[in-house]
Amino acid sequence: MKKDLTTDMTMGSPIKHLLQFSVPLLIGNVFQQLYNMVDAIVVGNYEGKEALAAVGTTGSINFLIFSLALGLASGISIITSQYFGAKDEENIKKSFATGAYVVIISSVIMGIIGFFASRPILELLNTPDNIIDQAVIYLKICSIGIIGIGAYNWIATILRALGDSITPLIFLIVTCILNIFLDLLFVIVLHMGVAGVAWATIISQMIAAIGCIVYALMKVKLLRIPLKKFRPDNKIVKKCLSFGIPVALQNSFVSLSIMALQGIINSYGDTVMAAATAATRIEQLIIQPGASLGMAVATFTGQNIGAGKIDRVKKGFNSAVRLIVGFSLFMLPVIYFGGGTIMDLFIKAEDKEVIRIGVEALRVPCFFYSFVGLIFITRNLLSGAGDVKIPMFMGFTEVVCRVIFANLLSLQFGYHGIWWATGLTWFLTSIVGCIRYFSGKWKDKTVIASTLTH
Repeated sequence: MKKDLTTDMTMGSPIKHLLQFSVPLLIGNVFQQLYNMVDAIVVGNYEGKEALAAVGTTGSINFLIFSLALGLASGISIITSQYFGAKDEENIKKSFATGAYVVIISSVIMGIIGFFASRPILELLNTPDNIIDQAVIYLKICSIGIIGIGAYNWIATILRALGDSITPLIFLIVTCILNIFLDLLFVIVLHMGVAGVAWATIISQMIAAIGCIVYALMKVKLLRIPLKKFRPDNKIVKKCLSFGIPVALQNSFVSLSIMALQGIINSYGDTVMAAATAATRIEQLIIQPGASLGMAVATFTGQNIGAGKIDRVKKGFNSAVRLIVGFSLFMLPVIYFGGGTIMDLFIKAEDKEVIRIGVEALRVPCFFYSFVGLIFITRNLLSGAGDVKIPMFMGFTEVVCRVIFANLLSLQFGYHGIWWATGLTWFLTSIVGCIRYFSGKWKDKTVIASTLTH
């Protein structure tokens, strides 16, 4: 099989493959989180805490709307990586074409739902009257742009399944730079407020999707398919749904748990909302090494499962755990003692109460970074192996734990309990993933064996 930009992870050092694959992912994810942070910094400093709260309260809803497309893209990635490990070029091509139809159609459906359901969902979350109109505008515009996000994630997951994490990175960096420029233009120069931030995001994402698709078709010969053969394959559609829907449900569960948490945060008013928004943006940046390493583990697992190399999967898991625990221990003092300095970037200096609350929102969860890292590693390993029902259950665990802990602890300790709810949720969810991994029941869930019998 000609490699082009692809990487065969079934041979060589597991930790070397994980690092080489995850570092570009990490850089890309950091850039993605940076332009999310820039959104918050721009609206927080130029539009005020109400605009910052409006953008922040939509985050979990956006993730819920995107979850179906992202889940189905992950399903295609699982299938493609296993076929790549098995050196099955014909089914790689079929997976590539099928994924385009599945992800784009699901994106359009969810975009329509998100557009018309924006206000009812925000009202359900007790969004304050002084920010709900801005939040509705932001959410509706993001729903319009979901097709660009879906298209980018489809091509990016395909390329990563083939071991190429460089191409998505290049276009993600371009997207980030463009998004920052458009943020400044739309908000500061054209005074478009939160609408400007939303338009900047979706325009940038669409350009990234188009550029990445064109570049991949030019450079990866394996993905060049005659137009008459670029059609969905029924067998792969079924497999994509069987793998992708549980991942989509897992994402939905996570977003629902965050929405439930957001509803509690909203009940404390726009000061706590603004602080939580800034803290969440920072936190999302910090956990990106775990997320990136998890994606590397998914591809590494998928390829080696496809090649029948279970021992290499175990070695990859051990290497990933050592890496994430080391990073988490390094970041703990950085965030605990430096959180205030970082919070100063997000909000005007006179909003001292927002900064104070935000620092507390950072300090409590930082003791649980290792556990959220374990969630990413175990969840992606199980998904890469085709054992997608357990990651879905892990998502359900997040819903139950976050809702129960947030409600109980906030009743007892006020908004202070919300930060502890996040950490405890990470801890218990990671335990579920570890139990499944050490049970070894994920070893026989591969899609390859069942497919090769046809």
